[in-house]
Amino acid sequence: MQFVSDPSIARKIQKMQARVRWQDSLCHLRNIDQTRLIIDDGQAEDSEFSFLVVGDSGSGFHRGDSPQRRIAQSMMAEGSDCRFVLHTGDVIYLVGSSEQYFENFIKPYREYLVGGDRPEEICYDRMVFKRPFLPVPGNHDYYDLPLILGVISQATLPLRYLLRSQLDIDVGWHGSYSGDAYARAFLDYLKDKNPQQLEQHLARHYGGDQRGSCLRYQPGQFTRLPNRYYRFRYGGIDFFALDSNTFNSPEPIPAGQSGTRRRRQLEQQRTALEQDQLRLLGKASRSVATPGDRDQLHDLYAKAEQLSEQIRDIDKQLAAATHHDVDHAQLRWLKQELVVSWGDPDARGRILFFHHPPYVTEATKWDQGQTLAIRYHLQQVFDAVDRAIAPRPQNHPLVDLVLNGHAHCLEHLQTQDTGHADSYLNWIVCGGSGFSLRRQRPEGPALIQDERILAKSLRFVGRSGHGSEKRRPYSYLRIDVAPGSPPPLTVRPFIVELFQKQWRHEALPPFSLTR
Repeated sequence: MQFVSDPSIARKIQKMQARVRWQDSLCHLRNIDQTRLIIDDGQAEDSEFSFLVVGDSGSGFHRGDSPQRRIAQSMMAEGSDCRFVLHTGDVIYLVGSSEQYFENFIKPYREYLVGGDRPEEICYDRMVFKRPFLPVPGNHDYYDLPLILGVISQATLPLRYLLRSQLDIDVGWHGSYSGDAYARAFLDYLKDKNPQQLEQHLARHYGGDQRGSCLRYQPGQFTRLPNRYYRFRYGGIDFFALDSNTFNSPEPIPAGQSGTRRRRQLEQQRTALEQDQLRLLGKASRSVATPGDRDQLHDLYAKAEQLSEQIRDIDKQLAAATHHDVDHAQLRWLKQELVVSWGDPDARGRILFFHHPPYVTEATKWDQGQTLAIRYHLQQVFDAVDRAIAPRPQNHPLVDLVLNGHAHCLEHLQTQDTGHADSYLNWIVCGGSGFSLRRQRPEGPALIQDERILAKSLRFVGRSGHGSEKRRPYSYLRIDVAPGSPPPLTVRPFIVELFQKQWRHEALPPFSLTR
């Protein structure tokens, strides 16, 4: 049973290109790079700075409180001197709807917004940030809700309101309209402008430096992103923001007997997952009718959504044989820009952030088809970059850090010898900033393929324990950058947790990133 629909990769690309008027003639005339951003805060040349990282945060009222709001309050306290916030995706649960932006984004992060003292007056498509808030889209930011489910959702709204202390499902009439709500909230949405308006807009908000013309991000005035994927430089570090939703299509199932067996296995897994989901929903329905432990009820619905994600991943694997889309243009862009960055003496480091993690040990994501697809495509890019810049300076990693979300946990991994240029790199999953947390896989912290250790999990923070001892440590990061090349990075994890009816805030031990 699928509650939401995920648009095709081709549709995501086409719709997002139309919204930013990708390669419009007026942009060509002004020689504008629609993938580059200048953060115009007067401090971008400082080699010492800090920034925050959150991800998978987009829940509203949940379990009698708002974990996302608790995270935001902690961020304000621990990151008052941080220059910007990176968001690793899934800004709005469950279906990226514009209706949910007020409860699930504007209210929790109101201190970051101009006019945040009156959040009810802020329109989601008119947000201006006091400090840069730099997201990438997650899968939930692209989802759509079938009309019939939207009707049912609204028909049951009074009941859901009465049961708010027991249950809240973050859906409205519709979904994201293939990412339109995300685009209107964060991107420089040019689609609706006539030629004269467009020309005036480009003249006002796009400017040049020694590297050409691009969008200027002006905190407190104009805070838009140029595209669904983009890059910016801060303190000599090149940041690359990717849209992994368009290169996460699993590889096609091979032909022949082995492929037939694999397809049959996936279909059997899908049937079993659907049966588990129906049992969970039946149990949850009985719990609503006879209110009891609201934690258990929320866990049931979270588990049902987790099963939906696993079913969607299997559907992607089954569909790949007949329709296998990959955003090759974005991958070529990443390869080219990484090579350019390595050739620039002013660039002292590189950080990537995007939604789907290539390496993770969270129980539901570690071996998904999408995870393996992202890993494969990133390895191909890294290998090509490594060849293009050879010989690489000794002890300089190809990239200094990769940040992801999607897996609902906080995890630090290091790759080992993978046989590719992504060996011996640091990877951090920051996907535990507000929505239901998940456990580490029972197979353990080492990812092994063909008897080779690909990656080791050095730290995992997620759901643990059972019954009254169950722990839900929501998390975010502060990362401190020091002068030097490669740049010294110190990661400071923070958790916010409701345990035995008491909220607690804790700073976990910081750690430095090394090869």
